[in-house]
Amino acid sequence: MSPLPPMWSGSRGSSLRRLPTAALTSDEIASLRKLLWAAFADDDDGFTEPDWEHAVGGAHVVLEDAGEIVAHASVVERLLEIDGRPMRTGYVEAVATRPGRERRGHGSVVMREANEIIRAEYALGALGTGAFAFYERLGWERWRGPSFVRTPGSLVRTEEDDGFLMILRTTAVPLDLDAPISCDWRPGDVW
Repeated sequence: MSPLPPMWSGSRGSSLRRLPTAALTSDEIASLRKLLWAAFADDDDGFTEPDWEHAVGGAHVVLEDAGEIVAHASVVERLLEIDGRPMRTGYVEAVATRPGRERRGHGSVVMREANEIIRAEYALGALGTGAFAFYERLGWERWRGPSFVRTPGSLVRTEEDDGFLMILRTTAVPLDLDAPISCDWRPGDVW
C-alpha cells in the first residue's frame, strides 16, 4: 500500500493500492466493473467488455475511501513504435472516478501513482483521451503526429485517433511529437 500523497485530503479510512490483476479479489473485480460502467455511462459508446479486457493484465491503481473503491487506473504493457523505433510502453486504461465523487482529487491521486509506475518500469507512457487539461497538468503531452495500428503484414492508418493520443516522457530520449506513432493491434479500440 502506498502512502497517500500530501496534496490529497481523503478521510482516515482512505488507502491507495497498487496491485496486479491476479491479486484482485472477485469482489474487487465486481466493484471495479460497476464503477467503470457507471463512470462511462454518458459516453457515446460507454464502457465495453473489450475496454475491460484492455485494462487487465497489468498494474491496477485503486483508491479506496471508507472501504469503497472511488477511483481506478490501470497500466498495461504495450509495444508502441515512434517513427519505426519500438518503445516498451506503459499504456493507461480505465481511468475513472465513482460518479458523485468527481472533482475531489481522486483521479489525480490514481494518475500520479500510474505515472510513477510508468516512470519506474517503461520507456514511455501513453493513453488515448479527450480530457487533455487533466492529463497535461500531470505531465502528459499531446501527440501531434499521424497514428497507425500494426496488423499482420501491414500498417493501417487510424486517423480517427489523431489528436487524441498523449504521451508521458520517462527519459531524456528525444521524441518528435510530430512523428508517426503506431500500436499493436488488439480487439475493440486499438488505441
